[in-house]
Amino acid sequence: MSDLATAPTHCPYCALQCGMSLRPTGVPEMPVEVVERTDFPVNRGALCGKGRTAPAVLSSRVRLTEPLVRCPDTGRLVPATWEEALAAVADGLRRTRADHGPDAVGVFGGGGLTNEKAYLLGKFARLVLATSQIDYNGRFCMSSAAAAHNRAFGLDRGLPFPLVDIPQSGCVILVGSNLAETMPPALRYLTELKANGGKLIVVDPRRTRTAEQADLHLAPRPGTDLALALGLLHLVVAEGRTDEEFIAARTDGWEAARAGAMAHWPEHVERITGIPVPELREAVRMFCDAPSGMVLTARGPEQQSKGTDTVGAWINLCLATGRAGRPYSGYGCLTGQGNGQGGREHGQKADQLPGYRKLDDPAARAHVAGVWGVAPESLPGPGRSAYELLDALGGEVKSLLLMGSNPVVSAPRAAHIEERLRSLDFLAVADVVLSETAELADVVLPVTQWAEETGTTTNLEGRVLLRRQALTPPAGVRSDLQVMNGLAALLGWEKGFPTDAEEVFAELRRASAGGPADYSGISYRRIQEEDGVFWPCPAEPDETAPEHPGTPRLFLDRFATSDGRARFVPVVHRAAAEETDAEYPVILTTGRVVSQYQSGAQTRRVDELNAAAPGSFVELHPRLAERLGVADGERVAVVSRRGRSVAPARITATIRSDTVFMPFHWPGEGRANTLTNPALDPVSRMPEFKVCAVRLEPAGEPAPKAPDAPDA
Repeated sequence: MSDLATAPTHCPYCALQCGMSLRPTGVPEMPVEVVERTDFPVNRGALCGKGRTAPAVLSSRVRLTEPLVRCPDTGRLVPATWEEALAAVADGLRRTRADHGPDAVGVFGGGGLTNEKAYLLGKFARLVLATSQIDYNGRFCMSSAAAAHNRAFGLDRGLPFPLVDIPQSGCVILVGSNLAETMPPALRYLTELKANGGKLIVVDPRRTRTAEQADLHLAPRPGTDLALALGLLHLVVAEGRTDEEFIAARTDGWEAARAGAMAHWPEHVERITGIPVPELREAVRMFCDAPSGMVLTARGPEQQSKGTDTVGAWINLCLATGRAGRPYSGYGCLTGQGNGQGGREHGQKADQLPGYRKLDDPAARAHVAGVWGVAPESLPGPGRSAYELLDALGGEVKSLLLMGSNPVVSAPRAAHIEERLRSLDFLAVADVVLSETAELADVVLPVTQWAEETGTTTNLEGRVLLRRQALTPPAGVRSDLQVMNGLAALLGWEKGFPTDAEEVFAELRRASAGGPADYSGISYRRIQEEDGVFWPCPAEPDETAPEHPGTPRLFLDRFATSDGRARFVPVVHRAAAEETDAEYPVILTTGRVVSQYQSGAQTRRVDELNAAAPGSFVELHPRLAERLGVADGERVAVVSRRGRSVAPARITATIRSDTVFMPFHWPGEGRANTLTNPALDPVSRMPEFKVCAVRLEPAGEPAPKAPDAPDA
């Protein structure tokens, strides 16, 4: 395509999918520049530093531009032709299948893949490889919220309303989200909420930049969000603030949920959470006195071994007060990854088929098998969840095809997962950069980036968007769709794996038709004309009918359950999987900083972002630092039952004195996920990233670097 036109598109990073335009520069090191796109309603031109500098990763200085194959003689990755690289991948996967069966081959995807890639990757795993062993890193993102959404409402979409509704609400409770750093352009919605007279309650063990905006900041002990939500519901009942009319007309299961909440009286909740009873009462007053209200959660309450129940408790609070299924009210999840929503809707998740259909549902299997032209019984059943799949590498799973993920840095108990990846018979990685995981691969396939390809994503609102190609990729780079097409052909599937994104999307529409996430009425044309289309959007029965408008607001008339009524789910508080003790007396929680993203594989290659956030750190309270004899900037070791990480101390009074915080963007000795606990939620299979027991100790000076050793 021509590199001359300015192309409207979307940021490659978080789930806001901010609108931007790209203008060619003619400079190889920065081939396009970002131009504000003020007409896009989500960000209205605002961008964070990551979005503004995203074109830097397009530079050949930092990205992959040719396939790499590991030389058997030297053990090094060396350049290869595409024909050689694809043949090596096909041979590795074929050999594993022949020796150990199809489920010995695993596939691991990513929440940054477009809908078209996610769809085709699921199809590739289940048809070409005939394996059940496929999942993706979005399991680490909002799977607990998804499970709770489905239990209560019968449907999972991150936000059941558009972002523009947030400033119109009377009160918002924001739980476990530092929006100011994770999604800076979205902070304006909270600012506008307060300007309109609405109240903001922030729940976070740290007084973050977001918590600074709050009318009330609640700082619970990490891992106690479930008790907090139950304690607030107890007070709602005790103070007679339930909406009995709404409960009777639109819900089921209230009595059991009420009984669970009544076991969590305020003083008991104060002892568990550390939040004083007057603050609990003030939160209830603010939430219930407002004419409308929302609860928004993020990874804080979700990345726990009881994350599904925790989110369910917050949903129960919304239902009991009539704050659901009504304008400017409801529960919503702030999805993290760029296509975390769409990525799980169309088949790269272990238990799902396209359209958010269940893999073990005979009708769903029959529908999708019909679109694919195969017998329903030929489709494998559900496989392992993300951590369980990674944990099985080198054991029951012998070979892995990985696209767009970096579990060496992002997985819990990361040193163990790195060891599992090294133990594989064969590993192939498709990525835009040589990530820490790609460095372990037998074959590395360089693939196109957001600005070099066309495809759709679905943002946290359920708005399906179109990223447009802005420039031609380097000659040695192919798209993920081309990779799957080439591998499928080598493995005996000449048809069924198109390389044109719009053709793949047309098939995705048919496969999703009639499912919970119905995209059948969405087209590239409509997305461009309407600034995105909200699913569900079914196709109309004939061409004479007007097009379905899409569904920006869910549940206003009925919930997506069989009888249209929401379900209360009874829950009770339980401890984290790993509590503190004499040996490990401090709680570790993890999260993000504004200038890095996820595993940092891309943002750590951008000079401006690295200057702002050059490395890991350990945030701790002055009282804890004094007890340990640790000074600000001094290297401190954080030790859990799984390993040891070392980073400089950052002493601040904005964190609880029983808690330390580490960002998770860096590999090496500062890798936070060396420490984290892979204990899984029994429903969502989400690992407990947000709370584990650690001890701290001075680390001393770093070992001297070898004369020719590169910087990290």
